[in-house]
Amino acid sequence: MKIFITGIAGFLGCHLAKRMIDLGHEVSGNDNLIGGEKINLDKRINFFETDCNDLNEMSKIIKNSEIVYHCAATAHEGLSVFSPNVITKNIFQASISTITASIQNKVKRFIYCSSMARYGNQKTPFNEVMSPKPEDPYGIAKVAGENVLKVLADLNGMEWNIAVPHNIIGPNQKYDDPFRNVLSIFINRNLQNKPAIIYGDGNQKRCFSYIDDVIYCLEKLALDKNINKEIINIGPDEEEVTINKLVEMVANETGFNGKPIYVAGRPKEVKFATCSADKSRKLLNYKTQTSLKDAINKKDIKEVADALTDILYVTYGAGHAFGIDLDKCFEEVQNSNMSKLDENGKPIYNETGKVMKGPNYFKPDLSKFVN
Repeated sequence: MKIFITGIAGFLGCHLAKRMIDLGHEVSGNDNLIGGEKINLDKRINFFETDCNDLNEMSKIIKNSEIVYHCAATAHEGLSVFSPNVITKNIFQASISTITASIQNKVKRFIYCSSMARYGNQKTPFNEVMSPKPEDPYGIAKVAGENVLKVLADLNGMEWNIAVPHNIIGPNQKYDDPFRNVLSIFINRNLQNKPAIIYGDGNQKRCFSYIDDVIYCLEKLALDKNINKEIINIGPDEEEVTINKLVEMVANETGFNGKPIYVAGRPKEVKFATCSADKSRKLLNYKTQTSLKDAINKKDIKEVADALTDILYVTYGAGHAFGIDLDKCFEEVQNSNMSKLDENGKPIYNETGKVMKGPNYFKPDLSKFVN
């Protein structure tokens, strides 16, 4: 089948594209590369660097597609109260443009990737019969897109399904955005020997879905002809954790010994956001294959090793070009860092968890290793 994926260079889109190609489908997709990365793109896809808001271009590039996955979004839920115009444009308006282009091209089925933000602060676990009650512009925009899809698709005979994934985790996630991808951020900071930053008291509850488990469900939502006009939560409901517990789990896996930093909570943040997976188990035969603990370990060791190797390759090449002995520089900095320890060889922390300089600290002198 011919499948089109919006946001194909992003975290969800790139994994979905690879799976569909591996199944033998012809895959095309677009991305404006605001959040996506070209490095995520499989060489076998037909890629268009196009914004979803460009209806004319979207109509051209979706042509002949049988299935459209709408994964593109500015996934800044925590930031949406500060940038409602950006969220409205890149979620609601982009969705309308993509839906319209799909209808113009007589696409058979449209899969809309929504968000748990649709449920707001209702009683958990959220289930699909609940009426949406979003609390922020991000959730409002997602629900508005759902509503327009249902109306226009039904008027024009286009099949549709709406996926509502939990917090998705896995390789290729961005870890430098403080408003999303909390697990990746925590892991990245700990690997740099920096403490996790927690917004609020850390008692917020979440469930996390490994990317492969989500892709399995998205595959069925598109290819199972008996599943149509459904809204389905995707993700585990047997493993909810607080943010405090998540920080503890990450620290245990990364070997970080510091304490997290607590800062003011984010406005309109939903305190408890966990969903029922009963419907996905019934219709999609969903089963959690990768636990949160396994995902923490699986995700980063392989991904970080790859990323760090690339960094080392470039760094050592530059060091050689400039006549810098990087091995000796590293040894000097390492000895300097170890001099921060107290007389018992233990790190000294301040109240925010930062490692302080001990009485025997000395500043590294790298000048002696430069030719």
